Amino acid sequence: MSSSLVAYDDSDSEAETEKAEVPNTSSRQTSLPNSSVDHVQYFAPGSLGTKSTYEMQPTENNDSSGTSTVCEDPPEHYAQNNNIDLTSSYYGRACSGNTALCMSYKNYEQASSSSTNSGNGVSQKRIYKDSTTAIKGIRPYIPKRLRQENASMPEKKESNQRESSDCDVKLGISGEQTLRRISELIKPYLGSKYKLTEVPKSLIFYMSKHSGPVNEIQWCPVREQSHMLLSASMDKTVKVWDAVDTGCCLKTYSCHSCAVRAARWSSCGRRILSGGFDSMLHLTDVETGKQIFSSKNEFRISVLKFHPTESNIFICGGFSPEVKAWDIRTSKVLRVYKAAVQQTLDILFLPEGREFLTSTDAVSRDSADRTIIAWDFQSAAKISNQIFHERYTCPNLTLHPKESMFVAQTNGNYMALFSAQRPYRINKKKRYEGHKVEGFAVGCEFSPDGTLLVTGSSDGKVFFYNYHTARIIRTLSAHKEACVSAIFHPVLPSLLATCDWAGEIKIWQ
Repeated sequence: MSSSLVAYDDSDSEAETEKAEVPNTSSRQTSLPNSSVDHVQYFAPGSLGTKSTYEMQPTENNDSSGTSTVCEDPPEHYAQNNNIDLTSSYYGRACSGNTALCMSYKNYEQASSSSTNSGNGVSQKRIYKDSTTAIKGIRPYIPKRLRQENASMPEKKESNQRESSDCDVKLGISGEQTLRRISELIKPYLGSKYKLTEVPKSLIFYMSKHSGPVNEIQWCPVREQSHMLLSASMDKTVKVWDAVDTGCCLKTYSCHSCAVRAARWSSCGRRILSGGFDSMLHLTDVETGKQIFSSKNEFRISVLKFHPTESNIFICGGFSPEVKAWDIRTSKVLRVYKAAVQQTLDILFLPEGREFLTSTDAVSRDSADRTIIAWDFQSAAKISNQIFHERYTCPNLTLHPKESMFVAQTNGNYMALFSAQRPYRINKKKRYEGHKVEGFAVGCEFSPDGTLLVTGSSDGKVFFYNYHTARIIRTLSAHKEACVSAIFHPVLPSLLATCDWAGEIKIWQ
């Protein structure tokens, strides 16, 4: 009976075992069975079930006058070295004549080259002990069944990656805990109607995690989860913030290879639709970061809008004369709306979603033709392209929450008021002016009660207009760079979020 441990590579396991057999086993049978050794087996994590034997007591040999101690690495030393390649280490013991030998792998070649022992002329087995350094090219023996299982695992991983490509998600501080909870500040307002909006005065949070200009921000449309703020930036990322309680970044999504121009919440608040200058469309799960929908577009995307009543349909526009309606369920284009323009600046759905407006960059010398176009959503037919007759483009459109009116932000440093019903006439008696646009995509928005109209400005200020009188109520010096967006919270009165061209986001109250 042999108690020696033979370690070998699985490539020539049977050949080496047969060569290592010793014809004369009489000496081993007389010396080893009389030894009393306590064997303690330890299993290192990640070692694929490889056993490591540690001998804790000295071994006495009845045939010799002295005793010899077999010393091996203790479990503590083995645990400290578990960062090294544990699967390439072995424990062995050499017994020759009356002496127990401890060999390291460094002496392995010398031991294997000698065919006989100097004492008894017995062939010595090629055995070695664990060393503190990792040995490359040596693997432990793994049964055939385990080898087949391990070989099939990479194929499963590759197939899973092909089925659903994941977005590179970075979790912020306590991100998972605050994504789906209801803020204590929002709970008292959930069961009541929105109160009168007041002009915010003080700064609450200053958030500057973006390394590039912020193009768009949006509060989560679900009232219970409206503490989350979505932001899209030129730094190729989309971020979700806790903008009510902590001001921390909850998650960062790096799905795009170029600047992200547009990002929108879905109506359920569980998905984010994003598009950018890489011409890619991504619908990402907020919690897991998996891409539910992904498609390559034919043009660079600058605006995205979900249908107000059909949550699976959205419209995208950009650097193209076409505007496309997509269906998430089929990942196909439903309709194409063609116009003789070069770029779509913004899209606005009118009530009930039967009609929508697009603002373009098409202007002529004396008047603007096709600057704002009204479309029929079902038939893709143009309803009107003679809505705005000024020679300025409109980078942003916003709808009044209660009245059938909409406002167009113009590059003429004013906002024009229009009727949301045919023939979409402009109100020539009201003009909201005083701020500056100067080529930036400055956004504007109504307060939830419809009494205030807020807009950013190229000089970094935020302007608050009275909707009925068109007068400036207050001016807020919010940013040093151009303020491109300012939006009110849908639940909390007087809570405002602003962003600028320097990558900063601020929360005011």
